Amino acid sequence: MMRELILLRHAHAEPTGIGQTDFDRSLSQQGMIEAEAAGHWLCKQHLIPDRVLCSPARRTRETLEAIVAVLGDVEQRLEERLYEATVGTLMALADECRDVDRLLLVGHNPSMERLVSLIHSNKTSDDVGMSTGSIALLTLPLKTGIELDTICLTALWWP
Repeated sequence: MMRELILLRHAHAEPTGIGQTDFDRSLSQQGMIEAEAAGHWLCKQHLIPDRVLCSPARRTRETLEAIVAVLGDVEQRLEERLYEATVGTLMALADECRDVDRLLLVGHNPSMERLVSLIHSNKTSDDVGMSTGSIALLTLPLKTGIELDTICLTALWWP
């Protein structure tokens, strides 16, 4: 048996305004459309998460809100470690949630893109990109620890 890890990069955000921090950037109109489309894709693929961990940054929270509007209520938690996460952080979060059959992480590049690239080609940079609003579906061993060679990239979606 396998479990699923869904990586969702936040949708397109507005540029940083004067006096505004990166953390407080909101979604653009394009980003709202991307986030809603991501929710519809997850729904059509029957990929309703059992738990969502979301970066506390404004653009990730707004992305999640748009997705939940499509998917319906799901268990959600803000996870500080997703902001400025590394590949190791993403793997650790997935490992800590071994009891969850389908986990969705809503976060940022470069960590999401690097993890997908490592799984795809064993390199941290290749042609596999995670543009804003994109989704990577990974399968992992059900109850064992996570190693790169045990993770399989099963789908990629871009808005």
